[in-house]
Amino acid sequence: MARIAIGGFQHETNTFAPSRADYAAFEAGGGWPGVQYGEPLFAAVEGANIPAAGAIQALRALGHRLVGTAWAAASPSAQVTREAFERILGGMVEQLKAALPVDGVYLDLHGAMVTDDYDDGEGEILRRVREVVGSRVPIAASLDLHANVTRAMTERADALVAYRTYPHVDMAETGARAARLLDRMLKSGSRLPSAYRTLDFLTGLPSQSSFIDPCSGLYRDLGELENRHDVVLSFTPGFPMADFEECGMAVFGYGGDAREVGTAVDRLREAVAGAEKDFAMELHTPDEAVRLAREGGEPGRPMVLADTQDNPGAGGNGDTTGLLAALVRQNARDATLGLLIDRVAAQRAHEAGQGATLGLALGGKSGIAGDAPFAGEFTVERLGDGNFTCTGPMFKGFRMTLGPMALLRSRAAPGVRVALASKKVQAADQEMFRHLGVEPRMERILGLKSSVHFRADFQPIAKRILVVKAPGPALADPAEFAWTKLRKGVRLRPLGPVYAG
Repeated sequence: MARIAIGGFQHETNTFAPSRADYAAFEAGGGWPGVQYGEPLFAAVEGANIPAAGAIQALRALGHRLVGTAWAAASPSAQVTREAFERILGGMVEQLKAALPVDGVYLDLHGAMVTDDYDDGEGEILRRVREVVGSRVPIAASLDLHANVTRAMTERADALVAYRTYPHVDMAETGARAARLLDRMLKSGSRLPSAYRTLDFLTGLPSQSSFIDPCSGLYRDLGELENRHDVVLSFTPGFPMADFEECGMAVFGYGGDAREVGTAVDRLREAVAGAEKDFAMELHTPDEAVRLAREGGEPGRPMVLADTQDNPGAGGNGDTTGLLAALVRQNARDATLGLLIDRVAAQRAHEAGQGATLGLALGGKSGIAGDAPFAGEFTVERLGDGNFTCTGPMFKGFRMTLGPMALLRSRAAPGVRVALASKKVQAADQEMFRHLGVEPRMERILGLKSSVHFRADFQPIAKRILVVKAPGPALADPAEFAWTKLRKGVRLRPLGPVYAG
């Protein structure tokens, strides 16, 4: 039985987003458990589809003794503030020092954290943890599929394992896979042979979904290569919204034989490179998407409009109004948009009460070019306290605390409703709407502030999914970002222009 330190520090950083992640953002958690230090982290993550939960369960089943260090996660945004990073990582390091000696370390990381001081947040986390435990203690970490995996991360960790699904329905499973690699190293007493390769193009989030090609086929290839070469492989399409040198795709793996690992990683990289053209995706303007949805939506098989560029899961604040304006402008029927994050409007709805009609200027508070508050009269149809448990494949078991919520009906277009929340989270679980009395299946049109995660719970009920390009900070086309630090020679979209610096 080994003594293993457990910790987690997650943030997905969109350096082009309007607001940063301070310590309060990690206390709130953004749908994930809030900041925890020491043993309380175990209860905080228990039962949720979180990598740490899967790793903890697997390590305990293998007979290991676990000690907690720190856990923290926040909604994606711009950089993590210096104070938040140092406070959380400092707490983790203090707890780790107090737990010494340990035989191994498991960390639940994202892989795309940028802070005020460090472009490679995870590289710095791993550096400080390695400094405490020394070179002989194995460190294994699980990563998000959108990790921007750096050379420093691969050198400072003994094993890195990434999700294989987007929507991320395999988060706990990925934690367990990392735990098994850690157990393997503990039993062998040696580091596993590894290989790491990068690619030279970026692609937007909507086309990275494992529910559709090319990623659906690429992850099948990954599984076949694993079996053929007896290795553990990962493919991270990357988070193409972090302006630093090593942003982008990577393929990496671990196994017992160096040649087999290298061969498997090279072949998977070749498959990804060969699929570059297939990563291109059709995007629709808000008015075009609403027009198509009005023609095709029906109760029981709604048209789903993904408001991808204001995705709170990619740095948006969930408050832009481009899609809402198009729904009202075209007088859509049986249409609900959510979650629109507007704490002030939700509070005013609660003060007015159910059935009241009031004038509101919804959203539009993030200062996004081409966006503005949407003014109009709305009827308060339903109120909620924002406390509920998700049931969908990705967020199953997550205990949401979204603050005051309200369902508003537009007086100008009575067929259009807006689901408001006070704390930002992307619309990726049907319970977010049921909490306000909306049964998603029975709508003709659903406007969702999400890029891909919604597919896990909403694709099975959708007649068709349209990706909408309304104003927002999480651009679906990476070539539209004002890059300044990216390495030269990277194509900014599939088969697109090359970044020249």
